[in-house]
Amino acid sequence: MNEKRIQEVIEIEKKADEIFNKAVAEAERMPQQAEQEVKVLIESARLQAEKEAQTLLANAQTKDESDKILSQAEETSQKNTALAKHNFERTTTYVISRVVGRG
Repeated sequence: MNEKRIQEVIEIEKKADEIFNKAVAEAERMPQQAEQEVKVLIESARLQAEKEAQTLLANAQTKDESDKILSQAEETSQKNTALAKHNFERTTTYVISRVVGRG
């Protein structure tokens, strides 16, 4: 009976050693895995930040171009308005001179 208990204790010790060895191996592997995961997260964050920066830059350039086009359109509109006023004054003067000249 003692021999049977001794065998049971030996088996329990073997299982305990296996569990301990697995735990040690897992503990040694975890920092490497964590470091690898951190590298992946950092790279992912870098790529996302780069993409956002490109989007912001593109939007800024688009806004600059839109502002430039709007400014040019406003300038053209002002020139056309000034030209229309000038032509209206000339036309009015012509019509009045024709009416007065006929009368």
